[in-house]
Formats: sequence, structure tokens, C-alpha cells
Amino acid sequence: MNDNLEKGSDIIAGRNPVTEALRSGRPIESILIAKGELNGSVKVIAAKAKSMKIPVKETDRKKLDNMCGGAVHQGVVAIAAIKEYSSIDDIFELARSKNEPPFIIVLDEIEDAHNLGAIIRTAECAGAHGVIIPKRRAAGLSYAVGKTSAGAYEYMHIARVTNISTTLDELKERGCWIYGADMSGAVYSENNLKGAAALVIGSEGNGLGRLVREKCDVILSLPMCGRINSLNASVAAGILMYEFTRQRLAIKAVNGG
Repeated sequence: MNDNLEKGSDIIAGRNPVTEALRSGRPIESILIAKGELNGSVKVIAAKAKSMKIPVKETDRKKLDNMCGGAVHQGVVAIAAIKEYSSIDDIFELARSKNEPPFIIVLDEIEDAHNLGAIIRTAECAGAHGVIIPKRRAAGLSYAVGKTSAGAYEYMHIARVTNISTTLDELKERGCWIYGADMSGAVYSENNLKGAAALVIGSEGNGLGRLVREKCDVILSLPMCGRINSLNASVAAGILMYEFTRQRLAIKAVNGG
């Protein structure tokens, strides 16, 4: 049996277990179906998942065999979240309870589980009140994310939303200034980052989407001094998060900034 199944954390294998997981309302990241199996009870599972806006993907049976490590999967596997998602209200309530201006990390289609886990870990250490991720075209709270976050996901409010652009509008209405990370923007350390803020990090390959970028009030950039013109998403996020934290804690730089 593979590591995921031993942990009992995010793989549900077999038609009845997957059906019950859907019926119970357990957070499901996606449903994987072996090619050629989309019929009978598996077809019913796929229809139920789609009605719940859960992505359904066809894949090779060999991949399911490897994922399940010998467990009987009957051509269908569900990838379940390792914890319940929070709401945006939960994030704001945490900030209110700590008497702090909200500091929220918004991720625009971060697809790599290790990047998501690393960002959650840094967000927790840097004092962010929550992380917001999209439901589609992005990593969810899988076992790999939990492991990479070193358990930080247990202490972090993580909300999953249908539309990032619409969510940014809501954050603005609730008093947040929206900062996007991109190569073409103001030097990150030359902005006042002390108030209610949301930091938006774009996808690994394409950066911020056009609509998301247009919603940002300020674009923050990191100086690139080498031949590579971009940083890993989690590294860039970490640098920027700690500039927010430095300013919010009034930690003075050497030059008095």
C-alpha cells in the first residue's frame, strides 16, 4: 500500500467508498476514473461529482493502480482534502479577534502541491490570517500539500472560492488593498504595506491572469539581478510576505526604512 493510503489522508478507492464520500459532503478535490470505466455506477458517480462542481478526470488504469498500491479501486478514485476548508468570514474573524488589520494571501492558479504547501507554511509563520485558493486549475489540500507545509495547514484558514477576480472585489469591499506580484511593478520595499491587505501570487507558468492583474491596486516587483527573470512562486511569495510582516511589526531596516 502506498504512503497516501497508509496515512488515510487523501485517497478514497472503490465505487462504494467514493459514493459515500460524496454523499457525506466530505471535501473532494477531484475524481479520477479509469479509461473505459465511465458506465454504470461509475457514470453515476461522475454525474454526482460534476453536479457538485468537483473535477472529473479520466486516466490510465495503471496510474490508479500505482496510486492505490494494490488496493481494489474498481476504476474510480477520489482525491479528498486533508481538512475542511474555511470561509472568507473565518479569515476576517481571526484578524478581528487578534485586533490586527487583515493580511490575506490569494493564490491565482498555483498548481504545484509543493509550492502551495510551502506558501501555506510561510504564510502561517509570517502571521497571515488566511490563504485563498481557486476551486479549479489549482492544487487543493492534498496529502502532498500537508506534508510540504510541515503541518502549518492545521493552523491556517484556507478558503476555496469559485472565482478569484470576484473574490478580490469582495476583499476590496471589506477594506483590503490588493497587491499583486509581478515582474513589471513597483519595487516591493517602496510601498506602505501596513494596512488591511491581500497579496496575490500568480501561477507558476503564467503569473497573474489578466483579469486578476486588473483588480490589483498595486503591483509589487522583486529586483532580478541574474540571468533568470523570475523566481519560484513560493520563494517570491515568501520574500513578499516577510516585507509585509516587517512593516506590520515596525521592524526597522539597517537604513532606517
